Amino acid sequence: MKMIFLSVLALALVGSVTGYSSSFVGGAVSSSVTNGHGMEMKLYDWKRRTADESALNDVENLEFTFNNLKSAPGARKRKNRKGRGIAAGQGASCGFGMRGQKARSGSPTRAGFEGGQQPLYRRLPKFVGRPTGPGHTKTTYNLIPLHQLNDSEGTVNFDVLVESGKTTKSSSKTNGGHKVVVGSGDFTAKGLTVQAHSFTAAAKQAIEDSGGKCEHLSRTTGKVLTE
Repeated sequence: MKMIFLSVLALALVGSVTGYSSSFVGGAVSSSVTNGHGMEMKLYDWKRRTADESALNDVENLEFTFNNLKSAPGARKRKNRKGRGIAAGQGASCGFGMRGQKARSGSPTRAGFEGGQQPLYRRLPKFVGRPTGPGHTKTTYNLIPLHQLNDSEGTVNFDVLVESGKTTKSSSKTNGGHKVVVGSGDFTAKGLTVQAHSFTAAAKQAIEDSGGKCEHLSRTTGKVLTE
């Protein structure tokens, strides 16, 4: 009899707890909404949690106008209120910690400040391969002085100078090609057609004054560019 009484009591307690929980859950407000396609979205706006938005989800039969446009559920979240008690999560010190420079009012330090040490934007220009920081491209040329063009005839370019032994092969670190400069010697050649990727103003003037011609080459194809 004792075992039967205990079992009946247990069943009664389980039934009462189940009824209490179901009544509590039924009275609670749902925090999600389901559209017509079976997708469930979490809503942060409490005013829209219980609203009937089945008409808005019926895209085939709904014409969107300025009167029925609404932001997507969860797109507009309530701002975080600081300094309104510890229960809010950002009360008391409001997330700024216990004193210190960064807890004071106003901007504690300027952008890029690293406490007095050399900041990043002043260290980057000193790195190898980064002459003035990331994103900067520096054009380097293989220089051809004018005195190397002496004793030449017709059309002269860097390949002709290498074959004649007046210059050596260019460095692989150059990315701009070959550039003709004035140099330290005298330029005595007459009527040359000089082909290079770039010319200084003084070198170009000296070649043209001697009856010559300057032709610019493409940095990618190496062909003569038509002006």
